[in-house]
Amino acid sequence: MSKIGLIGLGVMGTNVARNIASKGHKISVYNRTTETMKEVVSEFGGENLVGFETLEEFIDSLETPRKVLIMVKAGKPVDMVIESLMPLLDKDDVIVDLGNEHYKITEKRFDKLEAESLHFVGCGVSGGEEGALHGPSMMPGGTKHSWDQLKDIFESIAAKDFNGGPCVSYIGEKGAGHFVKMVHNGIEYGVMQIMAEGYQLLKDVYGLDAGEISKIFKKYNEGKLKSYLFEISGEVLGKKEGDGYLVDFILDKAAQKGTGKWTAMDALDRGVGLSTITEAVYARVNSSYKDLRVELSKNHTKSDPETKIELDQFVKVLEDALYAAMLISYAQGYHLIQTASDEDKWNIDLAEVSRIWEGGCIIRAEILNTLHKAFEKTTGHLFEIEELAKEVNQAIPALRKISIFGFSKAIPLPGLSTALSYYDSMTSERLPANFIQGLRDYFGAHTYERVDKKGSFHTEW
Repeated sequence: MSKIGLIGLGVMGTNVARNIASKGHKISVYNRTTETMKEVVSEFGGENLVGFETLEEFIDSLETPRKVLIMVKAGKPVDMVIESLMPLLDKDDVIVDLGNEHYKITEKRFDKLEAESLHFVGCGVSGGEEGALHGPSMMPGGTKHSWDQLKDIFESIAAKDFNGGPCVSYIGEKGAGHFVKMVHNGIEYGVMQIMAEGYQLLKDVYGLDAGEISKIFKKYNEGKLKSYLFEISGEVLGKKEGDGYLVDFILDKAAQKGTGKWTAMDALDRGVGLSTITEAVYARVNSSYKDLRVELSKNHTKSDPETKIELDQFVKVLEDALYAAMLISYAQGYHLIQTASDEDKWNIDLAEVSRIWEGGCIIRAEILNTLHKAFEKTTGHLFEIEELAKEVNQAIPALRKISIFGFSKAIPLPGLSTALSYYDSMTSERLPANFIQGLRDYFGAHTYERVDKKGSFHTEW
């Protein structure tokens, strides 16, 4: 009998199955297209990885209570798999969705299956194809009972944190796991956008080629910006094609699969400031209008003042600016997670979230170890943590300098500039919202609060 089963043998599903089998757990696999299953088993099968042609045989091969992983396209395909499984499962069996699903859909599935005495787990998985095979970061949500059923297997296949612990932990009830993965992806959007803006400044203002920028980013990866994204940026920028660099032949239209947009929309619904991450989504949207941008560029000339910062100095200032913006992107994401945890009573442990992001996931970075340790001692906004507040404050002057310089050179900086605006807003004792409230009361009698007395007030203007 197999300890666990998996449905969906695309690249990710196949690699997860191989990972589980390599850790000594026997796994049954099934795919809607039998030929695909046979090809996988032929290439990777063995004592610990076995395939089945029918769902009935697949289910019968599993130890009880059964644990079935689903790795198919999000949305209707997942619902179809669940519907086909339900008549074959028994009380206390567990279904796990490993895909990128919206957490509210996960919660609906959770409620539906719990009503049938079955358990549903929405588990975020980060790390891409390599992570799935060699060790991802995993974010399971559902019941603790379900987590207990999965814990041994998931801990054995997960990536390792900085201290060698497994990069997986129970996140919280219902859709908590998929929510945290969604925010992970939002932070990822923000960090990649600020990196891209640094790349554009070096390329368009200083005329550096991709190879030269690759060397700078590799150097950044040796310091406080050390992270997976900076690690691979050196490889992406340094990749040659003929006499040039591959990145220069890639069309400047960034795609997206929706998780960044979901994060931004959820933040708006909950009233959490997420400007850097949201602008990163808009930046991708704007990039998609390539033909329009080309036409508009012909009729809208931009001034280019001669002022420049000496390159060596600029590279140092840019490093601090990118670091500040990266911290701010994390601050926004963590604030959203904390708010959602409080509102939905998930009791999410931010220290554990930081720890399981130390390895395997796309946003893994040195700073996560600092966040892990900090959130073990306290909770609250990232800017409230003394050690992190000090680092942000030290790096902000560089972010301000780079933003001003970049704007003077007509370089769009939606990520860097909104990170700075977010910092300035969140650390200002007073904002001009009192003026907005006056206007709202004038035209709509929306009322306002006062600084000198309690209650709601309206003025006959």
